[in-house]
Amino acid sequence: MKTVVTSSARPPLTARGVMRRMPVTLTDTGDFKKSMGLWQLVALSLGGLVGAGVFSLAGVVANEVAGPAVLISFAIAIIASGAAGLCYAEFAGMVPRAGSAYTYSYVALGEIIGFMIGWDLLLEYTAIVSVVAIAVSGYLNYITHYIGFDLPTWALGAPGTGAGHRVDLFAVLLCLLLAFLLSRGTRESARVQTGLVALKMVIVAIVVVAGAFHIKAGNYQPFFPFGVGGAVSGAALAFFAVYGYDAMSAAAEESKDGKKLMPKAIMISLGIASVVYLLVCLVIVGMVNFTDINVASPFSSAFDTVGMGILGLVIAVGAVVGVTTSAFANMLAVTRVGFAMSRDGLLPSYFAKSSPVRKVPSRVIWPVGVVSALIAGFLPIREAAELTNVGILMAFIVVALGVMRLRRTRPEVERPFRTPWVPVVPLIGIVFSIWLISHLTWVTWLRFVVWLLLGLAVYVAFGYRHSKLNDVQRSLI
Repeated sequence: MKTVVTSSARPPLTARGVMRRMPVTLTDTGDFKKSMGLWQLVALSLGGLVGAGVFSLAGVVANEVAGPAVLISFAIAIIASGAAGLCYAEFAGMVPRAGSAYTYSYVALGEIIGFMIGWDLLLEYTAIVSVVAIAVSGYLNYITHYIGFDLPTWALGAPGTGAGHRVDLFAVLLCLLLAFLLSRGTRESARVQTGLVALKMVIVAIVVVAGAFHIKAGNYQPFFPFGVGGAVSGAALAFFAVYGYDAMSAAAEESKDGKKLMPKAIMISLGIASVVYLLVCLVIVGMVNFTDINVASPFSSAFDTVGMGILGLVIAVGAVVGVTTSAFANMLAVTRVGFAMSRDGLLPSYFAKSSPVRKVPSRVIWPVGVVSALIAGFLPIREAAELTNVGILMAFIVVALGVMRLRRTRPEVERPFRTPWVPVVPLIGIVFSIWLISHLTWVTWLRFVVWLLLGLAVYVAFGYRHSKLNDVQRSLI
């Protein structure tokens, strides 16, 4: 007779126990309304993919690292991100459950690995929301100053960012506004996100078309002023602009048909983002010599030099919209990861109860909104940014490893989308992620390790013994 472990007889912590895996065939439990179609999913993914990279990062990489070869930098980053995206697409079709990389690693590599990835994503996504909110605040201050309205000095930034600064008010309000929007329901918030993404893409198109008329071929010479190595190094910076699809995959259960739509949405959004970034790079280094690019406002300054300064305000509006959609995508992702971990028993079940009317995880949304607002309001952008990066790259690694493992251990599972050229494609994503991780600062690593140790303590003291997998047959574990 097979032993059934119930919640009244919690098992002791064992090596075999911590490596138990969520069944691949486990279906969702109807906690969310299935209201997101293909183009809403694409918009959610583009919200994370096309943001600050368009309005600032392309200019920074060109000016400081790669020169005109910024085109090569973004091409390399797109290939690396695409390799990871193909792995996400396979999992998204195979396991259309909330949680993104947390759920995928739980299914493929074991509970403790899934928990640690999920635990780290809780911090990473929240910090990304805060960083983006701070960036939006800067653009909003520019716009309000342009129209003749300035906030009081105390509200212009976090302590230490300027004389008299006490709190970044715009950043705080944006985080709380996003939490409010998400709490209204998936259908309503997705409509707003889709509208903002459409507006952003129109503004990007205006920038690219207007700039194309002012390209000078001579600005592309020399193409490799920092050598080929500069172009490769620039790919490390560019990569962080092109991985937003991972946030969209966290909303799998809110898709009308996750198995079919999620892989399509990832591929479509990656394709659109790739074209956008390459066109933006082509225009910015064609309009202005790379040495003259203003890294603080690349496109605004570029249009100033050709007598089209009025577009500066349009670009600022586009930046606000573009970066806000990125914050929305990441806040949605962290709330779904937190909800999924709680539903699986690895975090307190209090957070696993969705709103009975709106079918959204309100008990997760508002704590995330408040925490991200506190980080955004009282930490300088550099310190907030140092809380990000490692977890996303770790997630890419485990998802790629998971694809390879399940191809070997569960070849019979239905895969609506199959990552091509396995193991080559997953290995490209793994190698690139490891390379990027090796370049992160020791401070980033220290904070990462401290957060993981705290997570390990939570898992040992609570998660392992409250895991829902304790209530199923050991043959499924």
